[in-house]
Amino acid sequence: MASAGDLQALLRFLSQDAKVPLAQAMGKIKELQAAKLNTASNLAGANVDRLKTIFEDDKIARQVLNAAKRVSKKRRSSESSASVPAPPPKKAKPVYGQPLSPAEFEASLALPEAERDETTLMGAVVYTNRAPLVLAFAVTLLKYTMPEQPISSRLSLAQAVTSMNSKTKAVHIGIDREKAAEDEGWGKGQPLIKVMTRELRVMKRWGYEWEEPATQSTFDSSTQETLASPQATLAHEYAAKPPALWGVDLEALKKASAPNITTSNRSSLSDLPIYTAQSARAYLIKAFDTPPDRKVVTSKKQTAKMTSAEKERNLGLLLGALELLYESWANVLSKEDMDKRAWGWYVRVRPDVATGAAGWGGKGNVKLADILELRRPSDTVKAEAG
Repeated sequence: MASAGDLQALLRFLSQDAKVPLAQAMGKIKELQAAKLNTASNLAGANVDRLKTIFEDDKIARQVLNAAKRVSKKRRSSESSASVPAPPPKKAKPVYGQPLSPAEFEASLALPEAERDETTLMGAVVYTNRAPLVLAFAVTLLKYTMPEQPISSRLSLAQAVTSMNSKTKAVHIGIDREKAAEDEGWGKGQPLIKVMTRELRVMKRWGYEWEEPATQSTFDSSTQETLASPQATLAHEYAAKPPALWGVDLEALKKASAPNITTSNRSSLSDLPIYTAQSARAYLIKAFDTPPDRKVVTSKKQTAKMTSAEKERNLGLLLGALELLYESWANVLSKEDMDKRAWGWYVRVRPDVATGAAGWGGKGNVKLADILELRRPSDTVKAEAG
């Protein structure tokens, strides 16, 4: 059985060397151990197709394999004085097309359509581990507590909650012995917000406009006079709509500022590492499977495309149940109170796993009926109960 030190080393390799988001790395620990790929050396000798079956993403699989080869090569070099020929320089990858506009970028991050049919949801069950469930709870919560934020910001902030919670848990159960960056004061000076009662350091995305601006005809004559200058127009827009936010990745900031990192590579306040919306979305899309005992057995082999579609469908089911939950309380609770309750709701429905390190990355069933039962009772139900 792997020791806490082995788990810590593997987790550190995945999150720091291979740049796999911490929450996603945690969810893959058990599968890697079962496949006897629990060291950089073992991973370096693996076939990329084998890694793809675990990480379910070609880019991440190659990212892990390349990092493992790089780390293993560095270790061999340090153990031997023999010179090793440098690998041939990689060809620069061509960039096709033009950068996305803000509106196009936001559209590219859309999540699967939420299924809101209660009959369908009451019988639905998804199979997952805890980290992506936190992510789903948080990103849906933000639709109701911070509706002014674009989907890119909601994904980034939700990933911040998930990763920071995972880090705290890893430290608590002894898998990670390094103190959390937030507890060491990293990111001081950056604005603070709360999501699911957790304080997050954020970066304001001043000037980011992801929606089409209102036409001049929408303003009355007095407003047009007030907004005569560009400066006044800008001030009015900022006053009317808060800036979009990014969640700051404090662990990445801490690592980039380590003593062994050259000054030119260190992050500054003008170049803070953030939790990217693309990574958070990719994690959500692939995290919700069908329980093994509910999978439909067919004569055809399940293709990767079919599996992906099934997981997206499951995510849509989960998002629908969460939306119905939050909507039932939205007109009763303040945004602050809803934020406070969200963590408790998550705890009541999260999958059951073993305690401590044994349950790290463990998966289980989440019954969507349990989420629906957390909704606010209707006045009719209250009257009948009375």
